[in-house]
Amino acid sequence: MNISEIIKQPDFNITIAGIGLFTAGVLSLARWLIKTSLGRKALLDSLPRRNDMTAFMPFIPLFIWFGSITAAVSITDGLLPNLPDWQKAAVNNLILCIGALIAAAVIIFLAKTCFARQLKGFGLDIKTLPRDFFAAAANLVSVWPLVILTIILTVVIGQLIWGEDFRIEQHEELKLIGTFTQLPVRVLIIIATIIIAPIFEEMLFRGLFQTMIRSFLVRPWLSIAVCSAFFAIVHQNPAHWPALFVLSMCLGYSYEKSGSLFRPIFIHLLFNAVGIISVLYQ
Repeated sequence: MNISEIIKQPDFNITIAGIGLFTAGVLSLARWLIKTSLGRKALLDSLPRRNDMTAFMPFIPLFIWFGSITAAVSITDGLLPNLPDWQKAAVNNLILCIGALIAAAVIIFLAKTCFARQLKGFGLDIKTLPRDFFAAAANLVSVWPLVILTIILTVVIGQLIWGEDFRIEQHEELKLIGTFTQLPVRVLIIIATIIIAPIFEEMLFRGLFQTMIRSFLVRPWLSIAVCSAFFAIVHQNPAHWPALFVLSMCLGYSYEKSGSLFRPIFIHLLFNAVGIISVLYQ
């Protein structure tokens, strides 16, 4: 195979694109670090969002989400014990979407009730959508090298502690969409992963928890770090926690810097979309 044939290979093109993306991210991150004095000046103009939430309020939609999903999955397993695996995966993702939508409705109610300027004060202003989308793409490119390096470092440390067989397991949803080829289950996974989860999780963790934490801690970076740690440990696989923490720091920063909740939603959405597309491509 000559060089022209190698260049035409899809894997080669993806590798070149990945290197280009990584390089662009490194340059963008370096520029940000220099411009903000290693991040110290990045949030000097960021003001806390005015609200009258109590400390327990963000836990209400969190418990509704976990409780409704756990109960619905248990009931479904009891009523339909003999479903094929792909149908069970489809039903579980449908339950996840419905549970997240119910909890999201509660979050909207709390935002309207507790935030100054209601939804706009919460960070949901449709006028900022175009600007937030392009800024989110740029933010994701900037944090991408850190996420990749964190994953590599996690594997290296994991192998030193638990042996050479240590691997970071694939996210459950990525496993499912790679395993089942049936259209209904794939559509539901895509909806749940790329649309529902980013919207709900950012409204919950950034919109409510980060805002509440900052009301007590005041310092924006400390609030982002505490919220990011909570965001990471809520996910089930501990091997994912370091990379999720790094990604969440970017999500939290984008919210504090812009005041818009759409920006971390778009970052989260694009990040999940990359994972889904890579699995479907393979």
